[in-house]
Amino acid sequence: MVLVDNTFATAYFQRPLALGADLVLHSLTKYMNGHSDVVMGCLMMNNEELYKQLSFLQYAIGAVPSPFDCYLVNRGLKTLSVRMKQHMASGLRIAKYLEKHQHVARVIYPPLESHPQHDLYKKQMSGFSGMISIYLKGDDAVKSQRFLKQLKLFTTAESLGGYESLVELPAVMTHASVPEEHRRLLGITDGLIRMSVGLEDVQDLIDDIEAALQYAFSDKKD
Repeated sequence: MVLVDNTFATAYFQRPLALGADLVLHSLTKYMNGHSDVVMGCLMMNNEELYKQLSFLQYAIGAVPSPFDCYLVNRGLKTLSVRMKQHMASGLRIAKYLEKHQHVARVIYPPLESHPQHDLYKKQMSGFSGMISIYLKGDDAVKSQRFLKQLKLFTTAESLGGYESLVELPAVMTHASVPEEHRRLLGITDGLIRMSVGLEDVQDLIDDIEAALQYAFSDKKD
């Protein structure tokens, strides 16, 4: 049985069930809702028997969303295509800018030709979201934290997929509970930064990133 977490791509850019997956998981909190005002998830499937089993478990456990939360997600879905196109356009422009930056060692973004699975991306996806990961040169926690503190338009937060741009340092935020040696094996170093590019003007976001990078690698004291 194959389950695909399709949260980053959304149903707009990738359809795992059509590609042979048995189950598709979405954190509806993220792109599908898109307004950072709902906490909800969903499972989708084409198997009737599997649906009956999971539906029984859902009601037995009581994990049923409120009508208002369902309304909010339904509202968000009505603008999904418009939002995802903008996330993709802005994300790609920022990723290309960062890929050439003197202070950035590596950019992870599937639409970039430099991504190791770029060919696979082209085969099964029609686009991507605004999720970008970068490695700052030097793998220095101090520089990473200075970068985050200097950003003005990006809010430091662990979530993603909303209309607002967010940024986080996984080593001390989402993956802080993972032992350091395990983080290193997974590539979660002190220089790894994750960005969720929102719907703000893309040039404003680039200017914000540039100023923060210059500050992080400067000799200025905090």
